[in-house]
Amino acid sequence: MSRITRASLSILGFLVLAGAGLPAHAADPNTANPNAADMVDALNSVFGKYPHTRAGHAKGYCVTGTFTPDASAPSLSKAPQFAKTVPVIGRFSLGGGNPNAPDNAKDNARGMALRFDLGGGANTDLVMLSAPVFLAKTPKDFFDLLTAIASGDKDKVAAYFAAHPESKNQGAWLNARPVPASFAGVDYWGVHAFTMTNAEGKETLMKFKAIPQAGELGLTDAEAQAKGANFLDDELKDRLAKGPVKFDLVAIIGKDGDPTDDPTVRWDDEDSRETKPLGTISIAATAPEGTCNAFSFLPANLADGVAGPANDQIFQIRSPAYIVSFTRRLAP
Repeated sequence: MSRITRASLSILGFLVLAGAGLPAHAADPNTANPNAADMVDALNSVFGKYPHTRAGHAKGYCVTGTFTPDASAPSLSKAPQFAKTVPVIGRFSLGGGNPNAPDNAKDNARGMALRFDLGGGANTDLVMLSAPVFLAKTPKDFFDLLTAIASGDKDKVAAYFAAHPESKNQGAWLNARPVPASFAGVDYWGVHAFTMTNAEGKETLMKFKAIPQAGELGLTDAEAQAKGANFLDDELKDRLAKGPVKFDLVAIIGKDGDPTDDPTVRWDDEDSRETKPLGTISIAATAPEGTCNAFSFLPANLADGVAGPANDQIFQIRSPAYIVSFTRRLAP
């Protein structure tokens, strides 16, 4: 029986788990409708368990800054973060549950998560990836993918991708682009479809995208190899020492008939869609790891004026799974 090795993971197209070691056990493949705890268990079955560490996006760096809304943003949403400048806590990360994931892997999605401080103890989150699509359409699909990887059986992984070609979309996107040279030089997407509502009750279907003001900064494969496995932390610190890292947050405007239930696909002409400015994310400094570890960035933690997709199963399970992971990493 064919076995997966550390090197063959990316060849098989499994992206978020790039660089992970394989455990000695696997998740139960007979789970019919995995719940949030099942999803975390499945991630652990691939990466192993690390005390006080996130099950997903384990390797990351905490930062602080501000979000300043564009003057036109309230015409789209009545959410408080679009009415005034607010503080943000952010976290740049690498996908998967390996806290030692290599920074120079091309096929691992980078993450940018933000918590907007709305004042009075209220907050809202925005969780984004450096690819415009997710790995699986449903929790069951994602669970089955993790289970196949955890089995160590290359044939099972190949069979999964044969049955779920949509799960190759993220890998195709990442592998067609250079290795990011900096967390500050890559686009980030919210991957899900959201609905914004303004003070007059007008609704707008949209997707979030953050565009780096520094431009897209990439490395050739040779340059990435020479950088080594742990260059992003120092690069970010050096960059912040010279001034804030800024992103333009925009709304990609939806159309009637756009799918809202499948985060593995893009809208048909998404790259040429109308966009509207939402504001500027300004990251000013690094922060102690404990600042970000004190909570979990939750995709469904949304302020009034922004709503997630009710028919997107992946969106619906992400926050509950993150809460399970958060609870476990607080345990002694």
